[in-house]
Amino acid sequence: MDYLPLFAAVKDRPVLVVGSGEIAERKIAFLHRAGARVQVVAEADFAESQIDNVVLVIAATENRALNQRVSDAAHARHRLVNVVDDQPLCSFIFPSIVDRSPLLVAISSGGTAPVLARVLREKIEALLPTSLGRMAEKASYWRNHLKTRLTSVAERRRFWERVFRGRFASLMQAGNETAAQQLLEDELDNPGSTGGEIILVGAGPGDAGLLTLRGLQVLQDADVVFYDHLVSDGVRELIRRDAEQICVGKRAGGHAVPQHDTNQMLIAAAKAGKTVVRLKGGDPFIFGRGGEELQAAAEAGVPFQVVPGITAASAVTAYAGIPLTHREYAQSVTFVTGHYKADSTPFDWTHLAQSRQTLAIYMGTMKAAEIGEQLIRHGRDANTPVAVISRGTRVDQHVSIGTLQHLATLAKDAPMPALIVVGEVVQLHSTLAWFQHTTDTEGFSSSVVNLA
Repeated sequence: MDYLPLFAAVKDRPVLVVGSGEIAERKIAFLHRAGARVQVVAEADFAESQIDNVVLVIAATENRALNQRVSDAAHARHRLVNVVDDQPLCSFIFPSIVDRSPLLVAISSGGTAPVLARVLREKIEALLPTSLGRMAEKASYWRNHLKTRLTSVAERRRFWERVFRGRFASLMQAGNETAAQQLLEDELDNPGSTGGEIILVGAGPGDAGLLTLRGLQVLQDADVVFYDHLVSDGVRELIRRDAEQICVGKRAGGHAVPQHDTNQMLIAAAKAGKTVVRLKGGDPFIFGRGGEELQAAAEAGVPFQVVPGITAASAVTAYAGIPLTHREYAQSVTFVTGHYKADSTPFDWTHLAQSRQTLAIYMGTMKAAEIGEQLIRHGRDANTPVAVISRGTRVDQHVSIGTLQHLATLAKDAPMPALIVVGEVVQLHSTLAWFQHTTDTEGFSSSVVNLA
């Protein structure tokens, strides 16, 4: 270890910056955030005696001879010095910082690979909620209260582990500090009594890179995750390693776990004090039964929150190069499910058949023949372009292009999950398709089948 990691208190202390320009300005702004009294000296005005009464020195000039002189003078006076972009002249270096004040995370490569340190900072930044700073401040306020109520270090550690991994963290993230404060009081009066919560998370269409930042943070905090078959392996890889994972997925034509049983499993786990994540493909409030599951939670008195996901209609069409709306082709888009309850109200086919609108039909391949026939019968042109997009956004994405009169043929044997798109915007696919995948070691292959 070439550098000893330290956090230095420079508030109200003098720090000397030699130089000007953009780099110097960044350092000065950074020091001001830490409360330092910054003394800025132009290159021509530097004198070694200026180092005598400061705690840190920074040289940010383009003149290496001057930088060497500043470094030597600082070392001679036993002052820590940083020379920008010249590691051998430095006795301290600035790390890449994730700022959740008062919580700070510093990443350093010892000056050997600063760009790599910045890349790691970006990855860590994505994992840490912005509410962590407020949580740390709240914890600081409560530390003295805890010492009088919980006398052992082990008791206090267990208290904070429950609090930071439970609903308190969710309430702080949501900005509900009043409820978070009450939860702390309840937990202190009756440890372990506050219970858990259910967090409904949209996993997106399949590509793990399309999971939202908030979704990623929640998966890292989960005690147990109930997931569907539509959740890709790539997304599941992002779940906290020691979290329990339970599949309650549904497939067309069958149910792995009845919906009522799923509801009760979620509720029981939350009442046992666990942070429960219900992970559903796409967006949980768009044809995902997420509303039904949270209604059951509300009736059982279990707290919950929702993390939206990118729904299939917007994601897979984008990956297929098909805009859902376009000024020249479609002024509106309608999301429709082809899988509905037997006793539900029939489709308003007259409305759905209107031209100059796009239809995005979820779970419609099994009824593709009926959908095509009804749309044509109610006025949609039989030559309207259509697309069947299978396993969209994934490496095995497959797109079939044709016309409405051939929809049943296009949808037959289409890999699942699949989305049907009806509308003139489909013809833009030939121009805007951009997503390709490697099918073998010889290169890229087209994932499109045309049937006109």
